[in-house]
Amino acid sequence: MEWTFSQEELPATAESFWQHYKGQHLFTLEGPMGAGKTTFVKALCAARGVEDATASPTFSIINEYVFRENGQEYTIYHLDLYRLKDEEEAIAAGVEDTIYRDRAISFVEWPDIINDLLPPDTVRLQLSVLPDKKRLLRAG
Repeated sequence: MEWTFSQEELPATAESFWQHYKGQHLFTLEGPMGAGKTTFVKALCAARGVEDATASPTFSIINEYVFRENGQEYTIYHLDLYRLKDEEEAIAAGVEDTIYRDRAISFVEWPDIINDLLPPDTVRLQLSVLPDKKRLLRAG
């Protein structure tokens, strides 16, 4: 699956993404610095009705957001592993706890150091910058 979108098309793209990946719970998000990974996660949170302010987890490593759906409370975890050195440091930071938590959705930026921890049903996303300032999101 793939989407091409501009900044203005981001909310509609987020809605389409959730329609396509209904029921999935773990996503990796790769792309160069400045590709818009955090911006995309913010749009996904907004589409799910997250009311908390969303921000980059670069320094906190893991951000947690809550949304309600059909009377149930769910959590979205946004992880940024860029500053971590290895899998052991990621485990100590609580990464394993978030990616395997029930009724939670996790988005993991810079996932290379935890590849061995990821289950086979992980959806791997690649975000690229196109010459016209649009973005290309590919799942593969």
